[in-house]
Amino acid sequence: MNLWLKVFIVWLAILVVAVLNGSLREFALTPLFGPFAGRLASGVILCAAIFFAGWLATPWFGTQSSARSWAIGGSWLLATLAFEVGIGLAQGRDFRELFQAYTFEGGNIWPLILVAALVSPPLAARVRRAV
Repeated sequence: MNLWLKVFIVWLAILVVAVLNGSLREFALTPLFGPFAGRLASGVILCAAIFFAGWLATPWFGTQSSARSWAIGGSWLLATLAFEVGIGLAQGRDFRELFQAYTFEGGNIWPLILVAALVSPPLAARVRRAV
């Protein structure tokens, strides 16, 4: 199977986990801990899940150069941004409203989740090589 198809399949799995994480946040974390801590905990969980997905996928991707691992992370980042902006626009949100998510207000760590998408493939590959 083509590497980039594998990369896309893993990204789709991350997307499913992100949606499930959003449900966890709304139905469990926020009622238990409040909005600030609920968003923060949800963001940390999603960052960990993205790294775990990269760690699990690394053997499936096969041995890749550092540059290729960064390209995989870049593709996850771009796919995530395209998805978020596309969904937001489809829901009738304007760009000002969309960019609110890129602030660290109210426990929101969305920018760190984007960083996790970028760095998880090269970091996971490095950890796998070290083990």
